[in-house]
Amino acid sequence: MIRKALPNELNAVDEIYNEIFLYEKEHGAYTVWKQGVYPTRQTSEKSLSEGALYVLEQNGEICASMIANQKQPQEYYNVKWKYNSDSDEIFIIHLLCVKPSKSGFGFGKQLVQFAITQAKNLNCKTVRLDTGSQNKPAVALYTKLGFELAGTSTMSVGGVIAHKNHLFFEIKV
Repeated sequence: MIRKALPNELNAVDEIYNEIFLYEKEHGAYTVWKQGVYPTRQTSEKSLSEGALYVLEQNGEICASMIANQKQPQEYYNVKWKYNSDSDEIFIIHLLCVKPSKSGFGFGKQLVQFAITQAKNLNCKTVRLDTGSQNKPAVALYTKLGFELAGTSTMSVGGVIAHKNHLFFEIKV
């Protein structure tokens, strides 16, 4: 089940982040995230207070999370998007995370499809997202689901981590 996160689930979202940090330390990183820098509990708390933090729960366990809203990071305004839309017609997926121990169950795909449905419910025309070029699993998922590469640029991930080869994707809904 995918739904908005509850305040008592912030620890579970933190566990997702921490499991990703540990996995990447042991197996190599797909993200450019840095423990203690981004994402942090404050990231989750802020998104929860804004009603933008979602979780995927299975059998009572929070297995994945994402932030989804209509707030475009500043860098999005410099991308030459294929689909021109007003800001209230755009839905953004931020910080989609699946516990490494829960990978392979299609949870990332389910979260993306949920976000697309949310966008349609809000009468949005496009869903946009970004990821690092090194994040091969994310790039493969987004392209498989029909997202198109709109551009490559620099990005301040989470507003705090500079990244040069960042990819910007969108899909018309």
